[in-house]
Amino acid sequence: MGYHTREFEKGEYGEVSKIKEEFEEFLDAYGQGAKLLILCELADMYGAMSGYVEKHFPGMTMADIEVMAKMTTSAFKEGKRK
Repeated sequence: MGYHTREFEKGEYGEVSKIKEEFEEFLDAYGQGAKLLILCELADMYGAMSGYVEKHFPGMTMADIEVMAKMTTSAFKEGKRK
């Protein structure tokens, strides 16, 4: 079967279905306790999200999401979010 314990429905790059596929593979890797596979699936999920942003939000990139992520992290560190 390869790296995973089951088959996953293949998603389409640039669509939510690809993010879902990679997330399900991430959960499977997590369930196996396979740290390197977890990291690979996170990288694949990042790529799937990047494709989605590129297709559905022209002119925006993952860097725009990173700005918001840093703002959220800051809010947690400052105790403004729990």
